[in-house]
Amino acid sequence: MSAVAETWRYPDTVMGLKRIGSTFPSRLSFMPSLLRRMARENWRFEAPVIELDEQGEGHVLISVDTGERVYTLIAFAHRLSPEQRSDRVIATVWDATFTLFDGRASAEDITRLAANVPKQEAGRCQASELVLARANKSVRMFDHVVEALARGQQPDMAMIRKVGYLMRTTAVYGSGKFGVADRGKIADRPEFAASFHVEMLAVYLVRLFSFVLVEHAAKRRGGAQAVALSPASKQALGIGNATGLGMAPYLINHPGLLHAWFNSKEQALTRVCQQRKPDAGSWSDFCALVEQVRGHVAQWRVDDTDYQRRIALLEDELGALSQWCATGQPEGWGAVIDWCQGKSLDCQELTVSLLIEGHGELVDELCDDQQAAKEVCILDAAMPLSRLVDCLDEYYTWALAYDFDLPENQARFWYTSEEKLEPRFGFRWQEEGSEWEMPLTVARDVSALYAAIPENYEDQSCGAFLADKPALRAAAIRVQQNALRPFAEIRGNVIADDCLPIDLLRAKLAFFGASKFDPKSDLWTRINMYQGAPLPDQLAEQADTPWYFCVLPEPEAEAAS
Repeated sequence: MSAVAETWRYPDTVMGLKRIGSTFPSRLSFMPSLLRRMARENWRFEAPVIELDEQGEGHVLISVDTGERVYTLIAFAHRLSPEQRSDRVIATVWDATFTLFDGRASAEDITRLAANVPKQEAGRCQASELVLARANKSVRMFDHVVEALARGQQPDMAMIRKVGYLMRTTAVYGSGKFGVADRGKIADRPEFAASFHVEMLAVYLVRLFSFVLVEHAAKRRGGAQAVALSPASKQALGIGNATGLGMAPYLINHPGLLHAWFNSKEQALTRVCQQRKPDAGSWSDFCALVEQVRGHVAQWRVDDTDYQRRIALLEDELGALSQWCATGQPEGWGAVIDWCQGKSLDCQELTVSLLIEGHGELVDELCDDQQAAKEVCILDAAMPLSRLVDCLDEYYTWALAYDFDLPENQARFWYTSEEKLEPRFGFRWQEEGSEWEMPLTVARDVSALYAAIPENYEDQSCGAFLADKPALRAAAIRVQQNALRPFAEIRGNVIADDCLPIDLLRAKLAFFGASKFDPKSDLWTRINMYQGAPLPDQLAEQADTPWYFCVLPEPEAEAAS
């Protein structure tokens, strides 16, 4: 039986560009699975060093002991003038800079890192550094919290609901970038075997640092009158992130990893839908989760008009789902998916996350399958050309449907900026530079490969066919490899005039576990990470709950409490 037949939904359905742009976090996402590991293994957190001056400058160490190893976030706090603060990639100074250090840092390590980490790309890192990151304050939120705590009060929950974080990261680098440790150093460590767990640990510790920094500022301002953030206020504050085009090509350039992520989620959905009729308890839990998510979506507010319409429609559809749930238990979990047919892509994909949520004992082991083997891009020269044609006909009909003689089907191009070595998205017929196009043109390349195959190909091998066609080799290798990975390709044309890179960004960010996507254009978005997540002393009780669909307290209720 093929991998396609083993999943409830087909890859052609799952991997459309618009659908992946409607992805929501689930219990298989990297942040939730990391927190469950923290709780299961009883990780211990402490802040052994807090050296901040009157202005809030200095450094803070926050360490975590996994029982096997210790990791330390080394955070450097800086004082910026308003004109210096920028979220743009061209920025050279930030409110805080970080590294996740492998072990406990010595005084010599701190001195070395203090001279390099604040410079970020311009500094020098070693293999002892696992992650390099930076963040800026949400000045309005940060100042409000400082003022409230200094007066002995908790911050206004209405303000927290509107902003949602004290700081937002503008970059979190790992896997060998800018000199930090290569992925191979930590790949065999259980705590980091899953995708992006080391980066997600760094972000969780950055969140704890933001609490230390704001409470320090409040203490300096309010003295003995100042109070600490309450647990409720801390849980309501996540870490923001501004994500742009730098993340988009990743999914196309890592087809094996893309397959691992989406296949694990679709396998989880399949396991759930193959279960017998829900019992009363599990159905009641699902209905309660629907109500929780209705509250979560009701608090999701954005400025983008398209997303406003999508959120409003999703609210209506969740209301309809709630009414349908109240009619009684269905004969099987698959009936919930059937109910969603004809609803918006947002409703369909959110419902998949809700179905997976209540079946941890059935699906959590699939988190171990989310790390792909190393890509080996070698042509199978002996493969009969007829087999390659079969793969194209079976798995790439979506690509062959495009007519690349039409200007709209290759109106855009991806390139790398010379200044910051970051991806950009240009207009082919209006801008120069298309000769430096990044190799992200899967649909066009596969179409060119197919068009070049001669009519009488039965007796040829792929090697003989490609011997004098070097430009087609990369496409042929991709087809050979991905024929066994049905979720490896995004089934869309990413150089078409209607391509929205934000769909690529949302797909990856949802697998991280991010929520409350807040698009600022088609090219970048803000998100919230770890909002609602349990604090270190709450992990044992709350790590296995759907905190990523948190519903923040009403301002009146918070004030009364």
